[in-house]
Amino acid sequence: MKNLIETLAKALVDHPDQVKVTEVEGENTSVIELAVAKEDLGKVIGKQGRTARALRTILTAASTKIKKRAVLEIIE
Repeated sequence: MKNLIETLAKALVDHPDQVKVTEVEGENTSVIELAVAKEDLGKVIGKQGRTARALRTILTAASTKIKKRAVLEIIE
């Protein structure tokens, strides 16, 4: 899951070297935290949150396949 979000985020931003993804795992749920450069925050969120919603949808679909819940948090 971490690699999936990292790959997608690096494709979206202007500064891919500043993309940081951390994963905090629980029993049934993983929290994936995405941090990007301040200038790239708008690109990751998108207009009215559409890009962020799409990233969360992809993450949900991938985590459903392995029968685990994953939550994406974008760190400012």
